[in-house]
Amino acid sequence: MQTEENIFLTTDSTDPAYNLAFEEFVLTHRRTGDILMLWQNDNAIIIGRNQNTAAEINQSFVEAHAIRVVRRITGGGAVYHDLGNLNYSFITDLAHANELVLARFAAPVVAALRGLHLNAKASGRNDILVEGHKVSGTAQRIHLGRILFHGTLLFDSNPDMIAGALYADPLKFSSRASGSVKSRIGNIRHFLKEDMSLDAFRDYLKNCLSADGYTDAALTAEELAEISRLQREKYDTWEWNYGTSPRYDFSNKLRFDGGILEARAAVAKGGEIETIVFFGDFLATEDLAPLTAALQGVPFRRAEVSAVLDRFPLHAMFGQVTKDEILQTLFP
Repeated sequence: MQTEENIFLTTDSTDPAYNLAFEEFVLTHRRTGDILMLWQNDNAIIIGRNQNTAAEINQSFVEAHAIRVVRRITGGGAVYHDLGNLNYSFITDLAHANELVLARFAAPVVAALRGLHLNAKASGRNDILVEGHKVSGTAQRIHLGRILFHGTLLFDSNPDMIAGALYADPLKFSSRASGSVKSRIGNIRHFLKEDMSLDAFRDYLKNCLSADGYTDAALTAEELAEISRLQREKYDTWEWNYGTSPRYDFSNKLRFDGGILEARAAVAKGGEIETIVFFGDFLATEDLAPLTAALQGVPFRRAEVSAVLDRFPLHAMFGQVTKDEILQTLFP
């Protein structure tokens, strides 16, 4: 039955940091009624709350393609978003902590896909499949008796970008963080009997998910200002997106004209270097100890490490291995 408390919201943005801030704000500040959201992010990797960001992404690919990396407040694995992907969110009261959440919230999405004559079904802990291909991954967060359940819907995403952005060499990272499970993915558009645009799919999905009655609504100017503040102070920061990763160990070895360089680092939960060592057959004439001591406590990110390297005589410490090659080894 329709009530004024059952509302449909749109973020009017494709900025992943803003959209995730919007979603968190609605969960924590809109405390009654059922809320439905449909939204999109431009090129981005969205990292699960408990994941090691560095171990989930192909850093060089991400930088080359200007892909945003943003951490969300829900668990699960890393996912790639582009404008061929549509995200949906349900926010409502959770009656029981042991409620079968996937069955409750994925069911209307599955029904909508079946309404397009697709062989869709919920599978495992958090997937929706069509013809055995994963088209949706879901995750959830409970806050003071309210639940956020959200998911992706791969409609016409770029599979090459998905594959390139989410590959990180597992041999280079060791941690207890939960890793993403690689699944055979598919685009919904590929399985449609009759083609439709993403805009048409969005309208169709909104109508299906709003069948019980949702009123289009908007947040107040004051609420939107708070969302922008949350974006700036949390979702736009390195500390949230990278620094909150669980503690992990990093190692990498590369061969250059100036010799083999191997780097090993222990990175703290806050993202700072605890210890770091370099090995190799490069022709050094000075001890590396002053450099490795200076790197302790420095955030494990390219700009900060680069600034420390600039303070030392690298030619004497690494021979013909250059600063750029040191950074390439540390940030592949």
